[in-house]
Amino acid sequence: MKPIGIGIIGSQFIATLHAEALQRVTGAQVLAVASPTQAHAKMFAEKYHIPKWFTDYRELLQLADVHIVTLCLPNDLHCQATLDAARAGKHVICEKPLCMNLQEADQMIAACDKAGVQLMYAEELCFTPKYVRAKQLVDEGALGKVYLIKQSEKHYGPHSDWFWNTERSGGGVLLDMGCHGIEFARWILGRPKATSIYAQCGTYVHKDRTRGDDNAILLVEFENDAVALIEESWARPGGMDDRAEIYGSQGMT
Repeated sequence: MKPIGIGIIGSQFIATLHAEALQRVTGAQVLAVASPTQAHAKMFAEKYHIPKWFTDYRELLQLADVHIVTLCLPNDLHCQATLDAARAGKHVICEKPLCMNLQEADQMIAACDKAGVQLMYAEELCFTPKYVRAKQLVDEGALGKVYLIKQSEKHYGPHSDWFWNTERSGGGVLLDMGCHGIEFARWILGRPKATSIYAQCGTYVHKDRTRGDDNAILLVEFENDAVALIEESWARPGGMDDRAEIYGSQGMT
């Protein structure tokens, strides 16, 4: 079967994770990369043995053998890049968060629906082996009726300066990382509808760097009589702390 052609738009930290992951995917082949900085695009292509590189991603979108593009861009560029990709007939994998606001989300979804292409955000939490095993236990009934899910992801802040600028990022830690905990809870519970959402956000440690929140607590109630407590932080020193707990009527993990 002919490989699925991939184009990576972006060449920094997240783009390297996509490139390294795609090298391990049978049937996928990264054919091109685009970055506005010529030296970055060229160096990225050489490092990952990518045949073509561009400084204008719209040129990448014209390649007939590229079927999917991954958007590894600052948040304020997601919407326009998605609209351009949809117009070119490319499926889109977009780094989280999907975009800056609901208006942009509606535009992106409508454009991809009209073009008949898929629009996906790059959620990895539900593919992590330890969490896949937890999901199996829940589905097997080992924990009984699940009533509480706790998920947290905490570190001392993002890797690129633009994250701290809310005009580029659209928000703080909740917008940046909250999607992980929300989708994890929905996935574990079978994706029920939320009936109540409460969020407490504040800037406690990085007031000198951002107007966005650097610590957030989210409480989500679901229609199946379960609740999720989600904690996200850019204010935790000492590296990454990523954990989850699932409580059921007959056990917990």
